[in-house]
Amino acid sequence: MKTDSFKGRDWIDAEIDYTGEEWETLIDIALDLKKGFLLGEDHTHILRNKTLYLMFFNQSLRTRSTFEVGIQQLGGFACNLEPGKTYTPARKGFEIPYKTERISDVARVLDRTGDALAIRMYGEPAHWIYGFANATIKEFAEYMKIPVINMECDKFHPTQALADMITIKEKFGRFKGLKFVMSWAYSGSTHKPLAVPQSLVLAPTKMGMDVVLARPKGLELDPEVINYCKKFAKQNGTSFEETDSMEDAFRDADIVYPKSWGSLGYFARADKTGKGMKKANLDGMKELFEENKNWICDKKKLSLIKKSGIYMHCLPADRGMEVTDEVIDGPQSVVFDEAENRLHAHKAIMALTMGGRL
Repeated sequence: MKTDSFKGRDWIDAEIDYTGEEWETLIDIALDLKKGFLLGEDHTHILRNKTLYLMFFNQSLRTRSTFEVGIQQLGGFACNLEPGKTYTPARKGFEIPYKTERISDVARVLDRTGDALAIRMYGEPAHWIYGFANATIKEFAEYMKIPVINMECDKFHPTQALADMITIKEKFGRFKGLKFVMSWAYSGSTHKPLAVPQSLVLAPTKMGMDVVLARPKGLELDPEVINYCKKFAKQNGTSFEETDSMEDAFRDADIVYPKSWGSLGYFARADKTGKGMKKANLDGMKELFEENKNWICDKKKLSLIKKSGIYMHCLPADRGMEVTDEVIDGPQSVVFDEAENRLHAHKAIMALTMGGRL
């Protein structure tokens, strides 16, 4: 398909807003860029002299490093705007004099001087109000003509999802006929957004895989996300199922993705102004987590998947909690392939949305 339709578009709720065909195009371009990179090709003409603004409200290793390296490999520049070291952008009603600056003002300044803005926000910076970070990123997009890229919010992590689809395409050569399992796994920390699991049920169903979501009671995903999964599965003639058994989900799976996430029932509640009426109950969430410590991906559970099957994780993984060392360091683990593919996924997103010369 033509790539002109990508230019200037935001990458925020991409699992919903971009078509399956558009995802295929991004995957193909990322794989071409990766091949060229490994062959030593010069890609600096693609985004020569273009500027990417980065805004991390949360810590990052893979996302930050691969966006910064990626834009350089395409001939552009990364400018890291560190909230707290610069004036922290804030939504109306959440401003602090001389510490914050309203998003509408920040966005219109950056829109005149850069070529794209990428944002990561979830958890504490979003007051643990579910959807607050996603709405914050969309508020930037409202005031900007340049593309806005979601590097992970409290609802979605579409850059990770693209890297994971690239990895699956590399390993299996297809999406149809594969059983993909997104499973909750135990962690000692409750500071876990729903972004990865929600993106990693949406993207596989959109790409035509048979998807199973495994989670204990109380750790269900956003009903809106589930409805989209059912819609995509129906469109593709595939299946989407939910279960409260990790073992049942793993049986005969091609891909398993055990990852911890928080409980919607314990996040802060918001009123119509966007302010929390009820604080997040992280202690209650911790109790729920502790009741399900047996949700770990160990050798016994991994033996239930196909011999050709793979173990995936976005990293960082909580070793000894979400997964055993034996699994994550074992022959069926592809976690470092996923991490590597973040670079090429991000380059594909930037090249297409920023109007690169491909």
